[in-house]
Amino acid sequence: MDKIKSKKNNPALPDPISPFVYNILKEIGIDSNKNEGMLNTPKRVAQSFRFLTRGYQQDAAKILLQGSFSEKYNQMVLVKDIDFYSMCEHHLLPFYGKCHVAYIPNGRVVGLSKLPRLVDIFARRLQVQERMTQEIANAIELHLQPKGVAVVVEAFHLCIAMRGVEKQNAYATTSEMLGAFEKHERTRMEFLSFIHRNANR
Repeated sequence: MDKIKSKKNNPALPDPISPFVYNILKEIGIDSNKNEGMLNTPKRVAQSFRFLTRGYQQDAAKILLQGSFSEKYNQMVLVKDIDFYSMCEHHLLPFYGKCHVAYIPNGRVVGLSKLPRLVDIFARRLQVQERMTQEIANAIELHLQPKGVAVVVEAFHLCIAMRGVEKQNAYATTSEMLGAFEKHERTRMEFLSFIHRNANR
């Protein structure tokens, strides 16, 4: 097991993804071995894909459980305008935007920096926006057991802008409301008013 791990982490060995990138380039008419500027492109693309999908190796439970502590505060906690970058699982093209996350504590709160970290864990995977929105909310509900959770994601998709319908200004909004945010309209509207206040787009 240790030998396998050491081989995988040894920078002197070729990344197993690189040959596939080389073959893709060759299929579209580019031999990266014959282009000085692209000699290392397969290796760079492999490194980029590992970085952009590192969320698969990260644990949402660890982030939330180790970062939480007892606190009597029982009003809404909101972190808005969390920038994120993800990749569409259908075309492997980026989508990016802002995520707004709120919860109502039920005896425990989590460090504020942990909510952007949680967003990154699920964004740095091959995703669809709808599922990512639910995964963020469900992780908070499962591990913090708050009175309610609300997540809104607003994103631009390059698979819409660069190909297909080619609409550069279209963006998608998804939401997930759990607990008090789903049951109580006043709580939900308070959250929505907060995230749209002084909104810069």
